[in-house]
Amino acid sequence: MIMTLSQSKVEGGTVSPARHPKTIIVMPAYNAANTLTKTYYNIPPNTYDEIILVDDASSDGTFAVASSLPIIAIRHRKNRGYGGNQKTCYTRALEHGAEIVVMLHPDYQYDPSIVGDLVLPLVRGEADAVLASRLLGDPLKGGMPLWKFIVNRGLTWIENLSLGTRFSEFHTGYRAYTRKALETVNFEANSENFLFDNEIIVQLVLKKFRFKEIPVTTRYSYDCSSVGFGQGCVYGFGILKTIAKYFVHRSGIYRFKQFL
Repeated sequence: MIMTLSQSKVEGGTVSPARHPKTIIVMPAYNAANTLTKTYYNIPPNTYDEIILVDDASSDGTFAVASSLPIIAIRHRKNRGYGGNQKTCYTRALEHGAEIVVMLHPDYQYDPSIVGDLVLPLVRGEADAVLASRLLGDPLKGGMPLWKFIVNRGLTWIENLSLGTRFSEFHTGYRAYTRKALETVNFEANSENFLFDNEIIVQLVLKKFRFKEIPVTTRYSYDCSSVGFGQGCVYGFGILKTIAKYFVHRSGIYRFKQFL
């Protein structure tokens, strides 16, 4: 069941009012003209206050489509990469007074209709970050390539072992954060590319923020953004490097700026 921001469950199955924190959905976009409108209209309108889309110098009509919708559209003049796009997303959301920030890809790969469920643990004060995990469900049924499923499982196991966590998945692109979580970590020091997603989790773990996971269904098709096998290899080695930096930082041998 999707919960609105003005509701929260209490014991016994009743629903009581809760304060409405300003919730902004950010969309890091690149060549999402074909899927943006469908993504937008599948987000329950009572689960957010604003949507900010950052177009990372797309070569299609993403910015034009975004500008035709009742959302705030920003365009990078030069492509900054996925991580660089997120930096702009979070910075602008915080400037707009967001108390909760949800990152949702506009390619319709992740189910947009569960935004309310994603932010509810933050509204209730049960977590500081919520991850929508594909691996709590059946991602293969949704079309996830088998090689990607295996690599996801393997890297998640390594990261859990290294960080002392118990996540079902480290690699989801559908997340929600409190303002405090984003303001506490130095996300500007992170990668400009896909490694950003893992680095911010490591930062939050080091700062001892609380996490929660919820399941999400996904679809994989030609119009969804996805990391190819070659990029996946580079990403995997980048994760191992991040883990090594984590251990060095924790040991005190060297303090990395991004983890301070």
